[in-house]
Amino acid sequence: MVTVEDVRRLASTLPRSSEHLIRDRIKFRVGSIVYVAFSRDETVMGFGFPKEERAALVAAEPEKFMLPSESDMRYNWVHVWMAAIDEAEMRELVIEAWRMCVPKKVYNAYTTLR
Repeated sequence: MVTVEDVRRLASTLPRSSEHLIRDRIKFRVGSIVYVAFSRDETVMGFGFPKEERAALVAAEPEKFMLPSESDMRYNWVHVWMAAIDEAEMRELVIEAWRMCVPKKVYNAYTTLR
């Protein structure tokens, strides 16, 4: 099972990423844009994801992914059960969410360093 600490280790390597504790919830941001956030009990991870693709993601694996609350539907956002993903999938979800928040040149520089 993936933990918040696993996400923290990855997020700390991403340029312009910062961690914040907001109302007892851990969030990772680029500037003021949140790209990953956890439920208070840390069992669910919300992450940035294109609005136009999220219905297909949730429909493909409804036991793993879920739509955000009605108030968050206006954002590029999806939720995933932490227990349902492995480290490789977590890395992909977090990096892609971060990529949506940074300039292309920052992402390109990061990928050439890896």
